[in-house]
Amino acid sequence: MRRVAVMRVAVTGASGFVGGAVCRAAREAGWEVHGFGRTRTGGGLRSWDITRPAPPGLPEVDAVIHCAGGVTDWGRPEAIWAANVTGTRNVAAAFPGARFVHVSTASVYDPFRPTVRATEEEAPVTRYVNAYGASKAAAERLVAGRAVVLRPHAVYGPGDTTLLPRVLGAVRGRRLLAVGDGRQLLSLTSVGNLARACLLAAAGPVASGVFNVTDAEPVVLDDALRAILRERGVPAEPYYLPPRLATSLAAVAETAFRLLASPRPPRLTRYAAGHLAVERTLDISAARRLLGYRPAPTSFTGAASW
Repeated sequence: MRRVAVMRVAVTGASGFVGGAVCRAAREAGWEVHGFGRTRTGGGLRSWDITRPAPPGLPEVDAVIHCAGGVTDWGRPEAIWAANVTGTRNVAAAFPGARFVHVSTASVYDPFRPTVRATEEEAPVTRYVNAYGASKAAAERLVAGRAVVLRPHAVYGPGDTTLLPRVLGAVRGRRLLAVGDGRQLLSLTSVGNLARACLLAAAGPVASGVFNVTDAEPVVLDDALRAILRERGVPAEPYYLPPRLATSLAAVAETAFRLLASPRPPRLTRYAAGHLAVERTLDISAARRLLGYRPAPTSFTGAASW
């Protein structure tokens, strides 16, 4: 890492799952941390809706770790684009002299085919199934060449608001409904690994570039689901739906939820069905080589309290 007397860092999305973990890791490292969230939640956080210009009196920092954004495959496209593209533009403009670390997503890879040990140059692509993937790809293009871009996949861990709730929400009686055959490989990313990658990107040896960030090795979907159920004490077994059937059911659910104007997403969307039905693995050799990234293996130990 670069040697700085005391590393000063701004973290957006600090009131959220990933941003909160990054703030904690940075403080444990002895850094001076300035957290920004949509709402003030204590702990010294400042309020900032990043779809609007920055508030006055921003601190001088060495790096910005941009974790804020719209992380959903369900919602108004204009709101998702505003959070992910306008928000990224506003944050980058607010700290023009600082190193910029942009937390992106593996959803920028081609959603219409399996992602098999994908390397960073395989994305962004020109086709996406929803505003989330398209807007995150646009945000990457916005900061290309002047930021360190990190692409995690399926982030989980303490405080998880997306992956674990979606898995548990798919339980019906003694069945956990899933898609495919259960043997597909997935790269997962613990929030602890992602936080460590963010710190390496903020103070490490490279000032720009794109890096996949996952746990040490991919896991088999069925093994991961069974580990989650076991750790949570849920008496259910994975039950796999054929992809075509799952996609049809998801389309019906999406239509019903739109007709009802539901603010909550259906428990199964076409994006989720298609995303989990095939292999989704990433090559992390660039992060290992250039950032010094040394991730821990996938583990759901302690998930009972997440």
